[in-house]
Amino acid sequence: MEKLKSAIPESLKRMVWDSTEHNLPQTCSSLLDFLLHFPLFHQMVKDLAGSDRALCGKNKEDALKWKAKGNHCFTTGDYPNALDSYSQALRVAPIQADEMDNNLKMNHLTECVRDCDRALQFSPSYAKVSSLLYHALKKIYVLSITCIFQGIYFVKVSFIIGFDVSMLIFRSGLMDIAWYRRGLANASLGVYDYAVNDLNVAKSVEVSAGGRGQIENELQTLLDQHSRTNPPLQLSLENLNIFDEPHQIKLQCVNTPDKARGMASTSDIPRASLVHTEEPLAIVILKNCRESHCHYCLNELPVDKVPCTSCSIPFYCSQNCQLLAGGRLYYPRDRVILENLSDTLKQYVAQIALDYNPETDSEHIPEHKHECKGAHWPSVLPSEIVLAGRLFVKSVMQRGSQEISNLREILELSHHYSQMSPEIKLESHIYSTVLLFCLQHSSDFEIQINGFAIAQVVILISQIRVNSMTIVRMKSTDIQGHDYQYDKVSSGALTSNVEQVKVGQAIYRDGSLFNHSCQPNIHAYFISRTLCIRTTESVAAGCDLELSYGPQVGQWDAKDRNEFLENEYSFRCQCSGCSKANLSDLVLNAFRCVKSNCPGIVLDASVLNCEKHKIKKLANISRTSSCEPHFQAENLNSDNKNEVTLDAFLCSNNLPNMNPGFCLKCGSYRDLESSRSAVDKAWKCIRRLQDAIVSEDVSGFKLSDASKSLHLLKSILHAYNRSIAEVEDILAQAFCLVGDLQPARDHCKASIEILEKLYPRNHIVIGHELVKLSSIQLALRDSTASETINQLANIFSCYYGKHADTIFPPLQIFRKETQKIVL
Repeated sequence: MEKLKSAIPESLKRMVWDSTEHNLPQTCSSLLDFLLHFPLFHQMVKDLAGSDRALCGKNKEDALKWKAKGNHCFTTGDYPNALDSYSQALRVAPIQADEMDNNLKMNHLTECVRDCDRALQFSPSYAKVSSLLYHALKKIYVLSITCIFQGIYFVKVSFIIGFDVSMLIFRSGLMDIAWYRRGLANASLGVYDYAVNDLNVAKSVEVSAGGRGQIENELQTLLDQHSRTNPPLQLSLENLNIFDEPHQIKLQCVNTPDKARGMASTSDIPRASLVHTEEPLAIVILKNCRESHCHYCLNELPVDKVPCTSCSIPFYCSQNCQLLAGGRLYYPRDRVILENLSDTLKQYVAQIALDYNPETDSEHIPEHKHECKGAHWPSVLPSEIVLAGRLFVKSVMQRGSQEISNLREILELSHHYSQMSPEIKLESHIYSTVLLFCLQHSSDFEIQINGFAIAQVVILISQIRVNSMTIVRMKSTDIQGHDYQYDKVSSGALTSNVEQVKVGQAIYRDGSLFNHSCQPNIHAYFISRTLCIRTTESVAAGCDLELSYGPQVGQWDAKDRNEFLENEYSFRCQCSGCSKANLSDLVLNAFRCVKSNCPGIVLDASVLNCEKHKIKKLANISRTSSCEPHFQAENLNSDNKNEVTLDAFLCSNNLPNMNPGFCLKCGSYRDLESSRSAVDKAWKCIRRLQDAIVSEDVSGFKLSDASKSLHLLKSILHAYNRSIAEVEDILAQAFCLVGDLQPARDHCKASIEILEKLYPRNHIVIGHELVKLSSIQLALRDSTASETINQLANIFSCYYGKHADTIFPPLQIFRKETQKIVL
């Protein structure tokens, strides 16, 4: 990309930089003419999409290497890496191949089966490896059907995998032993709801009385174990009904002076109401999650993850997700196994082992199909460009025409192309051209590549920049960053952190209509691919429903928030948080007065200028509207006003007396340059403690130095400065790591007290911090934990409703442990 950009003539660059939506076809055509005569461009397209350079395709040699590595790991007892290596072998092993390749694949899988059986004979602890057995048998089933379609006789399949096994495959689809082994695997992993269903399916298809009796014994043992430990059930999207609560609230699309289209309610909406759910127009997984999350539903991958059968890029959590994503062969559905099952188990089997033909579904357009040629470009191009490709192909396929019409009118998504920076405009031109050439190589339809077509993709990319949503998952970890383990809470060995993991990027047609506010009144979250929007406060009829596109009031100050929004979305925020004085923006990065007994604030030039701009703008509005000059301070009670002396901000006549470095209460001067130098020095010590936490090497010396640095920061920064909250939190983590939980609890509380000044008391950010405090209190058997957990539960119920326990499963354990303390 950089070589292409540097090679473009300056005159052509300037043309692109100055381009508008109206002359885009001309600038795109000029760039195309240059690229078509530039050898490096053709080489790039060949590397990304050429069939002779299918870098992400299936490869027998690579499969053999992964298989050998898996065998080595298995023989040395490294079962997790063995399982991962076998999965990688399945990922790259060709599924459509000649007879030799089929022998290779069959032998590989049956060897996995034999090894897993051997492991299970030695110790029940090896049951985790049995999930590979289930995966292998499932693949053998699929391959056996494929072989028949390719003309390889049943006797050949029987020779490869054994006559009895092959008969069992064709008689019952996914055979009883596979379901039985899957049940054991899920039980060992603590996924009890799946394990019970797996064993019930196995019992239903088991033909012998002895076999059924053995499965019933396993079921009883499993239920007994579950009743003793009672961990939260791991629920998938199929187990959840996201419409389990009514949201009959009618919303309307409205036009606003500053934000164009938006969404508003036609009636009063109570707090915590589910107001909108929606499936995406298109979705793509982010690069950092390709190995850990399903490429279709974006949930975490199970142990027996399913690779694509045609290329080596995606992994899926189930065969169903693989089928829905497209890019695989169609196999006939075997309904024999469903005959003796209850309706509930039939639905469960369909979710796990459904064979499905996307070609017959006019509503569903397979997202991965046009990328599934073994080409390199879907793994190399940025996520938003791959997402643009999926939207482009979906639009063309749904119209049933290979003509490229106006995508903006079809998708009805807003964009801010004219406000985009020159650099982003140039990149959008280049990426659009590259994308169309890649699609031309990998799609089943011809694409006429010209200036008009490229311009449509440029607009599409700018629409994605404004309207796409980042899909996140909430991940619970212990203080050392390890995955949350429920059995360690009561022992005092675990404290919990909450991390928001960005896993994907998606476009929702109606979801894109909700405008941004730095003080939002709705919250967006995701159940698998489904967007859910819930009110976080009561909303009066006619009021706009607004969510946050990025940092909110309390997280960053107004100048930083607007810089982010201009860079990412090409607009400047006009919400109340950015146009009215609020405590957060004033104290977030403020210094304290040099007089120890003065609670006034000291601002630097950048923050002060931003706040002055708010005052001037509102004063001008007041004068033009013939109203009394009035400047409202948001979310400030009388105590806060007295503490930081915000009266100076309520009257525009005082503007000349506000200067950087001077206390707004008493006028005392602080040397900001020397203060920043002292703060930087203190943070160097804090960062050394952060590094020690990561390496799990926290010493008393490092803790002592960090505590002194915190004391220094408190003497320089305002008491509500967010940096102090961050340091308090870091010290809480460090004390947890060394097992000294009482100071950890005190530092955690101190951090929360500051955040409650910056955010509303029941903000989700406060909830995340309460997770840490709750886990520390539980470990200390602190009776006040119940109060903390009740506040935590109320916050999560407001933001997630009935999905709270699904979004954050440890909440169930917290409640249970609290009951033990009370009793």
